[in-house]
Amino acid sequence: MKFDNETSVIQQKIANSYAGVSRRLAIINSLDLEIGNNVIDVGCGGGHLVQEIALAVGDNGNSIGIDPSKDQLEAANNRCKNLNNVELICCSADKINIENSFCDRVTSTQTLEYIEDIDLSLNELKRISKINSKFVNVSILWDYFRFYGPEKKLNDIIHEAFRAHCFHQMLPLDLVGKLSNLGFQNIQSENLSYLITNRDENSPAIFYEKMLAKFAVGQGIEEDKVADWQKQINNAEKSKRFGFTSFPVLTTAFLS
Repeated sequence: MKFDNETSVIQQKIANSYAGVSRRLAIINSLDLEIGNNVIDVGCGGGHLVQEIALAVGDNGNSIGIDPSKDQLEAANNRCKNLNNVELICCSADKINIENSFCDRVTSTQTLEYIEDIDLSLNELKRISKINSKFVNVSILWDYFRFYGPEKKLNDIIHEAFRAHCFHQMLPLDLVGKLSNLGFQNIQSENLSYLITNRDENSPAIFYEKMLAKFAVGQGIEEDKVADWQKQINNAEKSKRFGFTSFPVLTTAFLS
């Protein structure tokens, strides 16, 4: 999925929603940060997590964010402009300009599923990681990401179009084996799934709805069908028939 300016803004609003805040709290807790740690956030987006990491590791630590989107990095720079221990790099995850064995912690949130050659990127993340460093990743089981309320046939069309937005629909199921093959140990998974039944401005559902609608039009679905789908979502919410489910999985591992 191309993160143009509009999509980047939607992503940042999702990060600001209560689901985004809850997810970052789970990541921060799992990272188990210490003063002086060097930490990289792969696919840092608007810099929400980079900011929190920087505050946690202190001036003697380093909070590094990488992202291929200049729009996202501009937002991250504005968010972190008063922090002296933040570095933001515009690059992809398969070629990071960081020395070998530099990072005490490596984290990524809804990024790896968008990388076609994920093995190349995982090898790069291993290269920059210290022995006994910790890896923390959040990826969604996209087969369980769904809106409920619209007429089934139309709803299926929109969701089927959205499958093209990433390369790895069920990455958490594959990640355990990939990490194990690279020498990571003590690999664990935690369920962060949630159900939402409203679309207020603090709910990720309303922003994901906009993302799906935009993507469906880009995939060639007629605009009137997409508009009808959104209208049906609105009507379903009014009649208390609306639901939205997402199944993020937090994966942790240690490099031995």
